[in-house]
Amino acid sequence: MKKSKEKVGRNDPCPCGSGLKYKRCCLRKRKSDPDDLREQYWKRYKIRLKGPEDIAAIERAGRLVIETLDQVAQVIRPGMETEEINTLVHEFTLQHGARPAPLHYRGFPKSVCVSVNEVICHGIPGKRVLHDGDIVNIDVTSILDGYYADANKTYFVGTPGEDARKIVRVARECLFRGIAKVAPGNTLGDIGWAIQEYAEGEGCSVVREFVGHGVGFDFHEAPQIPHYGRPGEGVALVPGMVFTIEPMINLGGRELRVLSDQWTAVTRDGSLSAQFEQTVLVTEEGVRSLTPYGPDSDSTP
Repeated sequence: MKKSKEKVGRNDPCPCGSGLKYKRCCLRKRKSDPDDLREQYWKRYKIRLKGPEDIAAIERAGRLVIETLDQVAQVIRPGMETEEINTLVHEFTLQHGARPAPLHYRGFPKSVCVSVNEVICHGIPGKRVLHDGDIVNIDVTSILDGYYADANKTYFVGTPGEDARKIVRVARECLFRGIAKVAPGNTLGDIGWAIQEYAEGEGCSVVREFVGHGVGFDFHEAPQIPHYGRPGEGVALVPGMVFTIEPMINLGGRELRVLSDQWTAVTRDGSLSAQFEQTVLVTEEGVRSLTPYGPDSDSTP
């Protein structure tokens, strides 16, 4: 595959597919009239760009999401049922004037997704007990003052084994490599390729059935954000885009199956799966996370 370019040059073809040079298309629109760009991206891609007030509101929701994850991190231990995590997230969210977005979303019965070991995503909290050596992903989406923010982390339960350490390390690094590719003029394919190249280089695989997504006004918006792809392909990134990057990385093969509850996705080969997610904003200068946490996650004991 061709080498990824950091940015589109002024005289390069515009990544939006118009056939014009970048300087005569999206670059000019971005500099001269943000309203034109907002209209263009809505008409072409159904992407709703966010203004300053929207961004501030999403960021407030994002702070609550991270505070919620911090609360969960303090209580995760061997012997606890995943339902206890749901109760904590639900009550903490309500106490802070927000609502848990997953609850009743398309029939989802709980306030948070809790995915243990081979569960890739959408794990339903319940009677499952966490054991020493497990890994568990906690995926929190909060609605505060009508705005949505979304983030998740994978945590160790007790003392992790070598496989657990590896998959959590690789999944975390995949997130930050994806975020590093977010900048005006780069493309969705640049993000996906950065993640795929690293994960596969580490002998892991990237789940393709579930992707990141626009967020802010609603739980799931355009565009979809694949965690695989080709450099330079896909929608060009412009300021005001807000979306999640949330690579799901398997220690074994990327194939999955969905359990009879119609939600819980697990690795087909039973291998471990880990995920990290942030909600990010494309800025004039590059990228800003609206649910920020660093690469040295509290997953590691």
